[in-house]
Amino acid sequence: MTHDQAYAALHAHLKTTGALEQVAGVLNWDQETMMPEKGDPQRTEQMGALEQVLHARRGDVQIGDWLAEIVEAKLDAAGRVNVAEARKSLHRAQRVTADLAETLARKTAAAMGIWAKARAASDYAAFAPYLAEIISLKRQEAEARHDGEAELYDVLLGDYEPGQTGTGIAEILGRLREGLVELRGKISASSIRHAAVPGRYDEAEQMALGREIASIFKYDFEAGRLDKSVHPFSSGSNGDARITTRVNPDNPFDCLYSTIHEVGHAVYEQRMPIEHMMTPAGYYASMGIHESQSRMFENQLGRSRAFCSHLFPKFTAAFGDRGLTDDSFYAAVNRVDAGFIRTESDEVHYNLHVLMRFDLERALMNGDLAATDLEAAWNERFEADFGAKVSDATQGVLQDVHWSVGLFGYFPTYSLGNIYAGCLFEKMQATLPDLNTQLSQGELVGPVDWLTDNIHRHARMLTPTELITQATGQAPDERPLLGYLNAKFGELYGF
Repeated sequence: MTHDQAYAALHAHLKTTGALEQVAGVLNWDQETMMPEKGDPQRTEQMGALEQVLHARRGDVQIGDWLAEIVEAKLDAAGRVNVAEARKSLHRAQRVTADLAETLARKTAAAMGIWAKARAASDYAAFAPYLAEIISLKRQEAEARHDGEAELYDVLLGDYEPGQTGTGIAEILGRLREGLVELRGKISASSIRHAAVPGRYDEAEQMALGREIASIFKYDFEAGRLDKSVHPFSSGSNGDARITTRVNPDNPFDCLYSTIHEVGHAVYEQRMPIEHMMTPAGYYASMGIHESQSRMFENQLGRSRAFCSHLFPKFTAAFGDRGLTDDSFYAAVNRVDAGFIRTESDEVHYNLHVLMRFDLERALMNGDLAATDLEAAWNERFEADFGAKVSDATQGVLQDVHWSVGLFGYFPTYSLGNIYAGCLFEKMQATLPDLNTQLSQGELVGPVDWLTDNIHRHARMLTPTELITQATGQAPDERPLLGYLNAKFGELYGF
């Protein structure tokens, strides 16, 4: 077999595997949005069967034969990424047995439904045994794949942020934590307090305004759709990138800014190179880079004074006169309040939420914390970090879906995404001097195209550090984010 034949065979194999992975994604989307409640047992079987097929494809002995014939010097950038990812996937499939992969798929599919019911009932005890099983299975996976990493957690973390370690992330997040604690102290010492928006808000009106805002942020509804789910998420890529949001009658910003956040994810997916669709070269660079897009859309762009001045008349047109002004609306969008829910938290407290989850999941995976003790550990840490007692499990340990579906190693990418977003936004402001004018007019072509040029179109061709360094001229650093936060909240809280 020649080099060209071997690479063509590998490419076709990877593309079919990618298509099947997207089938699994559609099944997951359906389970969280539209599947009948009694469909859980069937979905568990479906996901288990599909994982059997995927595991067999990832570990196919032919992959090794093709890789042996491929001459990497003859490959372009996309080819090199595809070969590297195929090698990595083969290594993983050879380490993790088919039985373990299938069991994990079945257990996480079943646990998702159990988590949703436990969350609705605020009953952690009903979910804890299932979480313990998933932790045990993920530890088995990490042990099987362990290849000299300092800790088991690092194995799983590498799936979301290649090249990072728990120790390395703890260092950069530790520096971020110091700055956030100092900033929070200044806000607490301020005599200024900003009110939330008053009254209740119609669900249909929230969803309608959410759809309008999604279009403003260049979400292509011909390549996606907006639905409701318990936990907002984005799913799919290219021509089928779907998003969900949730509705809170007392807080319309939960819906609106969850929508903007997920649009940031989906626009990244919709704008990645179509020629590499469903192959590793067409995947996102890392979850941290993915989160940088959603967090920048939501915060630096969506919560800016300039964009709020554009959003305010749309808000009053949808919900009526609530006695707000431009200034009080902007302050309400950005008010600092140590709430219980991560996805609803302000920019100051958000990363403190993530840091807590990072420490807890790292302890769970490394065997320093048992699932039975997680709720107590959560409540103790939350009170220490936020100065408030958790009232129930729905407000606390059961609020996030991630652990129920086995996403250990995912949480720190949210804060890495914030750090990356801080770096990118600093450069975007320097590159687009009329950015605030564009935002105040609701014209997002400039900033979204800038992100497409610097992030989206590169897909997985560059590492996260290479992407940020190429886009901004400097390596990722927490200081731009802290500078942005201090400037913004210094103005809002008078220091």
